[in-house]
Amino acid sequence: MKALKTLNPYFWKHRILLFWGFLFIVASNFFNIFKVQFVGKSVDEIANNDTFGFNQQVLIYVGIIVGSSLLTGFFTFMMRQTIIVTSRKIEYELKNKIYRHYQEMTLSQYKSTTIGDLMNRLSEDVVAVRMYLGPGVMYVVNLVVLLIVTSIYMVNTDAEMTLWTLIPLPILSFVIYKVSSIINAKSKIMQKSQSAISTFVQDSFSGIRVVKFFAKEKYIEKNYGIKVKDYQEKALDLAKTEAYFFTIILFVIGILNVAILWIGGQKYLANEISVGKIADFFMYINILIWPFSMVGWVTSVNQRAEASMSRINEFLEQVPEIINTNHSVYPIRGEIEFRNVSYVYPNTGIKAVKNLSFKVKAGESLAIMGKTGSGKSTIALLLCRMIQPTEGVILIDGKDLEEHNLENYRQAIGYIPQESYLFSDTIANNIGFPMDHPTEQEIIKYAKKADVHKNIVKFKEQYQTMVGERGVMLSGGQKQRLCIARALIRQPQILIFDDSLSALDTETEENILNNIENDLRNCTSIIITHRESTAKKADKILNLT
Repeated sequence: MKALKTLNPYFWKHRILLFWGFLFIVASNFFNIFKVQFVGKSVDEIANNDTFGFNQQVLIYVGIIVGSSLLTGFFTFMMRQTIIVTSRKIEYELKNKIYRHYQEMTLSQYKSTTIGDLMNRLSEDVVAVRMYLGPGVMYVVNLVVLLIVTSIYMVNTDAEMTLWTLIPLPILSFVIYKVSSIINAKSKIMQKSQSAISTFVQDSFSGIRVVKFFAKEKYIEKNYGIKVKDYQEKALDLAKTEAYFFTIILFVIGILNVAILWIGGQKYLANEISVGKIADFFMYINILIWPFSMVGWVTSVNQRAEASMSRINEFLEQVPEIINTNHSVYPIRGEIEFRNVSYVYPNTGIKAVKNLSFKVKAGESLAIMGKTGSGKSTIALLLCRMIQPTEGVILIDGKDLEEHNLENYRQAIGYIPQESYLFSDTIANNIGFPMDHPTEQEIIKYAKKADVHKNIVKFKEQYQTMVGERGVMLSGGQKQRLCIARALIRQPQILIFDDSLSALDTETEENILNNIENDLRNCTSIIITHRESTAKKADKILNLT
């Protein structure tokens, strides 16, 4: 269980809460077992008393039993409020740690994995680890304490009966462990089938236009039915296996109760034990049966947690390719220089940029043109330091880009990507995203500059209109103009258009360029385009082949 050792610092951090949890486990089990002897004493008192009237001693025993039960419930509640709460706190800290690491990953690292895998590590894997931190720890400690306390009372009552009743319990734990392993394996198969349904439905909804264009609704429905049928079979198979779990427990409980009745009856007839003592053993074994049955389940939980923690550690051990080493805050003027820059994509081995050199002074504009695959978008990513040059150096204001404060530098950049991405939020929040608290006037001002204000005011909710997932409620041109407004509202020193005017007609493009003419004079602009009319407006043109 090497992977789970990395959680030890979290245990140490919350050691005080866990210590109290341990004390509460001891207290709850003590009172839970302490009351049992008074059940037997009450039975013996009633059996030995020939009268059926008021019995003060029995009433005292009942009071002790009720009081002990209340204390058991209280300390059990406190046990969960310490150990389970601790597991939730560690889950919270672990999720934050993973999410922070997500933010530090580079684009190439994101491309080497899938979004589903990243989400699973943040959700399912962390939940599996939390089950080890909470129930996994609590049930094991509870069983150990309960076994010690109960065994002392049982041995003091009758050593021979203790031996006969405790022997089957480890066997029960092993059998349930085997059943739990089968359940876990079948659960994974069922979850995989469920994921296949989710993926299929998501693809169908995302591509609903294509489905309807080609009239493939029945085909999609048929495939969906096949996947649902497969899920149903897997779910029913799992349900049948889970039914064995409780059947085994009930069977063993029955066998143990019969054994106690038989052995206890023999001893009672031989005047070696009282009826009350036999009743005590019934209580003891029924208290022990559930914790012992949980051993197999806990073992299975811990195995899953170990596998999940290994996946989490594997991810957390990845060192980000781009690390910020400068934390100073200073102004960026916007002078750009590429010196013999080359870049090879690690996943494909394609050399997108080869020995590229150019210089743009602060306040100038550069248009980059070239055929598809010539490296235009790669230059934009290099300039934003989303990826690192394989060879050469990029200078910003005469200083190596790698030596700049990355956060400070990116705050000086306005980037309009080739693929217009909008968050599932309001139009106002999408435009004002780069700012902490943008005013309504600022949002409207830059929406007008992006020539999209006239469209927004026609919507029923205007700037409070929800754009839908990835901006599905808007047209391609509207999404691009919102992205332009989002980049402009920051008033950047470096403005990058990554072929972000392609979905616009020439008239709208002309309007936008005229609206932002003053903005372009106050910053360095990089315009990646296929249109010569757009490139002619730039101070310099870089043509890639």
